[in-house]
Amino acid sequence: MNEKITKARSLRKNMTPQELKLWNILRNHQFYGLEFRRQYPIGNYIVDFVCKSKKLIIEIDGGQHNTPDAILYDKQRTDFLVSKGYRVIRFWNNEVDENLDGIYVKLRDVLLY
Repeated sequence: MNEKITKARSLRKNMTPQELKLWNILRNHQFYGLEFRRQYPIGNYIVDFVCKSKKLIIEIDGGQHNTPDAILYDKQRTDFLVSKGYRVIRFWNNEVDENLDGIYVKLRDVLLY
């Protein structure tokens, strides 16, 4: 089996609490009828969430993303995904924990307007 698919399946089974919170909003076409995939391989990367019809990727970042190496890696990753026609939106874990309603509104505005 493809290594990326195996890794994506493992990530789906071991989602962070913040990923689970957001997934509970996005799953089963609940968010304005849009289909989202979680832990989805694109190129050499696995994105947290993607709405392919709207070409939107949502990333949920923990503190490990706030180091110089991680910032550079995330920039390269975002540049690649943008080159494939996607828009990438990032939220920090604490945003999911403290302002899920605000994330909902931002995603609604980005996806529907």
